[in-house]
Amino acid sequence: MPIQVLPPQLANQIAAGEVVERPASVVKELVENSLDAGATRIDIEIDKGGAKLIRIRDNGCGINKAELAMALARHATSKITTLDDLEAIMTMGFRGEALASISSVSRLTLTSRTADQAEAWQAYAEGRDMDVTIKPAAHPVGTTLEVLDLFYNTPARRKFMRTEKTEFTHIDEVIRRIALARFDVAFSLTHNGKLIRQYRGVSDSKQRERRLGAICGTAFLSHALAIEWQHGDLALQGWVADPAGARAVTDLQYCYVNGRMMRDRLINHAIRQAYQDKLGDHQPAYVLYLTIDPHQVDVNVHPAKHEVRFHQSRLVHDFIYQGVISVLQEAGAESLPGMAAEEPGERWQPENRQAAGGNHFSAPAQAGSAGERESGGRESQSSYSGSRESQSGYGSRESGSRENRGGHGGGAAASWQHQTPGYQKKEGALYRQLLQTPDLPAAQKEEKPQASDRSVHEEHGPVLSGHSESFGRVLTVLHNEFALLEAGERLALISLPVAERWLKQAQLTPGEEALKPQPLLIPVRIKMAKPEREATSRYAALLKQMGVELEAEGQHVTLRAVPLPLRQQNLQILIPELLGYLAQQPEVSVTQAAQWLARHTVTERPHWNHSQAIALLAEVERLCPQLIKAPPSGLLQYIDTELAMNALKHE
Repeated sequence: MPIQVLPPQLANQIAAGEVVERPASVVKELVENSLDAGATRIDIEIDKGGAKLIRIRDNGCGINKAELAMALARHATSKITTLDDLEAIMTMGFRGEALASISSVSRLTLTSRTADQAEAWQAYAEGRDMDVTIKPAAHPVGTTLEVLDLFYNTPARRKFMRTEKTEFTHIDEVIRRIALARFDVAFSLTHNGKLIRQYRGVSDSKQRERRLGAICGTAFLSHALAIEWQHGDLALQGWVADPAGARAVTDLQYCYVNGRMMRDRLINHAIRQAYQDKLGDHQPAYVLYLTIDPHQVDVNVHPAKHEVRFHQSRLVHDFIYQGVISVLQEAGAESLPGMAAEEPGERWQPENRQAAGGNHFSAPAQAGSAGERESGGRESQSSYSGSRESQSGYGSRESGSRENRGGHGGGAAASWQHQTPGYQKKEGALYRQLLQTPDLPAAQKEEKPQASDRSVHEEHGPVLSGHSESFGRVLTVLHNEFALLEAGERLALISLPVAERWLKQAQLTPGEEALKPQPLLIPVRIKMAKPEREATSRYAALLKQMGVELEAEGQHVTLRAVPLPLRQQNLQILIPELLGYLAQQPEVSVTQAAQWLARHTVTERPHWNHSQAIALLAEVERLCPQLIKAPPSGLLQYIDTELAMNALKHE
């Protein structure tokens, strides 16, 4: 068979095999063209699941008469002109194949009018050579495309179409995805003459919240955690569901790159890695918008533009991972090293005896004394809490909506105020119970434990053993660093900076397993002297157990990961000092290394407030119960109240 040029209709049908998979593919291509035209309202009408009719009407800029015939030609587009344009694409379409391919497998009619034209014009292609016929028509400013009898001239393709219900379900999903990408555009979807979906264009955060709930459901909305994360030209915005919400919501994964909906393996892997073991066999649920310099992403790798290729894929992967894991940590989804993460839906409450009435701890705390309000509504301020700002330069961004280049991808700017979910650990409930019940002498507590305490120990084992006793109730903070405690009939002062140092040491001391390393978004490369480089290899096992991943490269050492408690530190200063300390010691144990790190990582606070003191002591009691029975020097000092009372009695 000789080599020959394919007829235009056959060439377009071959292209249609790549672009037009089913009616939903046609809807996607045409709606994206409307968005590129600047439309703020798009109406989609479907008949028979798209097999009979697909009509897309918009109020965009329209196509003038002179270019109407060319719009149906293959490889004709107004979105790129040079190779440089192809390397920085911000529009939804750019190949110029959609209209020509669709018209080759259907009866397509294009009607359009621009603002400077007095009348509209209509075009359609027919014949073997697909000649375009143009005639006048009545139409407002904008464009309408009618696709009749899809695959009428390709019976094999039509045979593989699914049922009407299945095909419309795919169309509905496409509109849902696009509506999430463009909150500023109004959409309406009609099937067989019945209005199915209607999304109004919104601008403020409350309206975006309503649209998100309408598209993704109230279950996702109630568990959604807002993300605002940026570094340079990279920005990540949107929402992820907490682990409990991800279990309740199935198959809800929407991801966008510069406003373009994607199914990218790299992005999915980064998000899945952030959740790690929190979900088991379940999949994370999220609606995320990634904004990146268009020169750093190649969108021309898939015929239907479902996939992209990042020039710095590792950077993008780590950036998304850090953004997602940080918001999960802030919401309390990340537990301390050695502690299992707990589902918010499985919150434990101590059971009261029948004679004691209902359990008032299971209800929200009522307004009472200052101590009750502080203990009931405190938020953990300890240093292990997840941070949205790391030393590698990636930080949270609390600004409002961003203006996207080219007017596309407005949905990437959607966000609302981060709503902190109710977060109550089993230990916190018991801690409040101990603070708010009358104190018993220590001997009586040891000899006659209460039934509720026994049930706690039997059910939850050693996890709560540190709460059988406590330092006492925090009355106030003196001189910005000492907490005044009431323990039974005694008063005591506790040094909050020293308590924080012991807490940090407990967090940095590995248990049966090594501390989990947290990969850095950008590895830190530090030039080291020979003794420090030798210490890196000599103490490699110790550093690995501490969760510090170092790699020697000539005269430099590259830091790739650190444990969670060190994420907020200035690693370019801390790590060389740590290696210098190790180089000077003939032998260092894990405890000594944790103690050194604790002394060099505790940040000096100008002053402590009441709630911070309560939160700190609660964590110290949980992780360092031995400090209650045998407090080290410099931590706790009891006050001799009898001397003061005797002085008053003699007056």
